[in-house]
Amino acid sequence: MTVRGILYLVATPIGNLGDISFRAVEVLKQVAWIACEDTRHSQPLLHHYGITGRLLTVHEHNEGERVTVVLKYLSAGESVALISDAGTPLINDPGFPLVRAAIEAGFRVVPLPGACALISALCGSGLPTHRFSFEGFPPRKSTARIALLEDLRYDPRTLVFYEASHRVRDFLSDVGRVFPGDRPLVIARELTKRFETLVRTTVETASVRVDEEADMQKGEFVILIAGHPETHPDETRTREALRVLKLLMAECSLKTAVNLTVNITGARKDEVYREALRIKSGEPCQVTGDDPRG
Repeated sequence: MTVRGILYLVATPIGNLGDISFRAVEVLKQVAWIACEDTRHSQPLLHHYGITGRLLTVHEHNEGERVTVVLKYLSAGESVALISDAGTPLINDPGFPLVRAAIEAGFRVVPLPGACALISALCGSGLPTHRFSFEGFPPRKSTARIALLEDLRYDPRTLVFYEASHRVRDFLSDVGRVFPGDRPLVIARELTKRFETLVRTTVETASVRVDEEADMQKGEFVILIAGHPETHPDETRTREALRVLKLLMAECSLKTAVNLTVNITGARKDEVYREALRIKSGEPCQVTGDDPRG
């Protein structure tokens, strides 16, 4: 009987080296290879726990070629542990092509639970946790960010984003342009580390807090935004009219888009026309019956 290797997905600490499971350390000591994003980043953790396994780099720039290498090891009966620089592999980190290829090739894939920044931030945020949407890092350009935020503006789920320290101010500024000022927002910074900070605030005051405190512009960030309150049927219809109007304005003249939207959705023509003018001018859209920016 041919012995086949196992691909382990091992979660590592996101800051505090103590946040690793006994099982994770055991697996990392037993496998033939440890696949990591950056050997220099992973070495301190491995050294701390006396782990001396052979290392293999697997990052976003070499994933394609490394898949073949890892599958070769697994076929030879050598197990491989995949770790990221911090947290749970594949969650906004490399590894998906490898896992998919391993599964398709019939190898056993074993995930080991552990630290994850988005889950830690969500649990400590005080925002609803029963439904949430992880959006990863938002687009770098403001125009694309605002378009994404507009699409998520009425989502009832708690929204979770990662953001880099040098873009957090711009991101919060764009959030303020799209979401109502009183919408709850949480800034989670440097989770599990010495200067861990969770600021529970609102969309309106978040930017002010970051602007006024230099330390709030440093570190690694998770930004959470409360979901939109449950909507009424009338508002749902109005939102659908807005969605249709945006699609039509990308293909038709303003007048034609307005008339077609009214015919398709039954929305009031004067309201649709006002929204069309806002879309054309680049202003955030409004929805009748809701907060003007809600």
